[in-house]
Amino acid sequence: MTQTQHNTGTPYYLPIGDEIDIFRAAYDCRLPVLLKGPTGCGKTRFVEFMAHSLKKEERIGPAGNLITVACHEDLTGSDLVGRYLIKGDETVWIDGPLTQAVRIGAVCYLDEIVEARKDTIVLIHPLTDHRRILPIDKKGEILEAHSDFLLVISYNPGYQSILKDLKHSTRQRFVTIEFTYPPREKEAQVIAHESKLEFDLALDLARLGEKVRHLKASGLEEGVSTRLLIYAGQLIHRGVPPRRACAVAVSRSLTDDLDSQRAIDEVISALFP
Repeated sequence: MTQTQHNTGTPYYLPIGDEIDIFRAAYDCRLPVLLKGPTGCGKTRFVEFMAHSLKKEERIGPAGNLITVACHEDLTGSDLVGRYLIKGDETVWIDGPLTQAVRIGAVCYLDEIVEARKDTIVLIHPLTDHRRILPIDKKGEILEAHSDFLLVISYNPGYQSILKDLKHSTRQRFVTIEFTYPPREKEAQVIAHESKLEFDLALDLARLGEKVRHLKASGLEEGVSTRLLIYAGQLIHRGVPPRRACAVAVSRSLTDDLDSQRAIDEVISALFP
């Protein structure tokens, strides 16, 4: 499990639709939020932006911040809630990241929730209805969520197998905000800002993203993420030739299939002669 606590300044985020307004309204109502969309389209950055914006607007109290958990198949309930550990001659209880967030009133973000075990996912159900409680069975305690607490989860429906789909009993507890890749001009703005690349080159990278995503119909498993386009931009900004930067950050990162790599490389060559 990877857990991150965020306390720095408000990160850069370029809105695509009404997602900021929807999230603010959901937070005001303390409605749990599900972010649904492809890998690398800005879901995590959006949560970071919203958590910091809400704190800046003083909607979240002084203790509140963002606690992020990167979910995986070995994630257990104890990893989220906490466990007893031996320290010296005594046994002490250590809160897990979910319990910490519930206590202090943080935004808790469970990234790629369907990667966690099914019995682990069930743990969040009492936090996502009118009860807003977290049972801590090992302590015999029922913890009421701080008034500022908000639960946010994400998943990529296009990538997950049927075995790892999100159960309806879980989905129907959340307000859902759908994400996709930004339109070309906005994606170019994001690439330029994050990579420090001049806008015209960033626009070419955004065009590359569009064209590669169209190749999904030709057998490519997943479209190129905005994140990978930013990586290519950062390499170009550091002096790596554009075609080489796109090869190592896009085509080789996306697939090991030689035919697919060749098809992407042809697109790269056309855009960066």
